[in-house]
Formats: sequence, C-alpha cells, structure tokens
Amino acid sequence: MGVDDKFDAAKDKIKGKVNEAVGKATDDKSQEAKGYAQQTEGEIKDKVADAKAHLKDDANRVDDTEGGGRL
Repeated sequence: MGVDDKFDAAKDKIKGKVNEAVGKATDDKSQEAKGYAQQTEGEIKDKVADAKAHLKDDANRVDDTEGGGRL
C-alpha cells in the first residue's frame, strides 16, 4: 500500500499521456482513447491510494481528550 499504490497510479497516468499523444500525432483515435482510459485508471488508483492512507491515519489516531484512548 502507500508508495507502491501511488507509483502504480503515476505509471498509468504517464503511459496514458504517452499513448494519447502518440494517438493524436498519428491520428489514431483508438490509441488516443486507450491513453485517455489509462490516465483515468491512474487517477482512480491515485484516489484509492489517498483514501487508503486517510483511513489508515484515522485508524491510528489517538483521542487526546479527557478519557483518552483510540478514536
């Protein structure tokens, strides 16, 4: 989780940008669409990684109010 998820998301976004650019340059709508889909998949993976990290942080947070304990 974490860094690996973010790296995987970034890799998909970069591959998508390359495929989209090649598709535009060669007027290949199929490759352009594939690139756009890869970028979207990368964005989704990025959001999921952020959500996982947020949930993990919340699970590890300690209540510092009177009575203490975990939230």
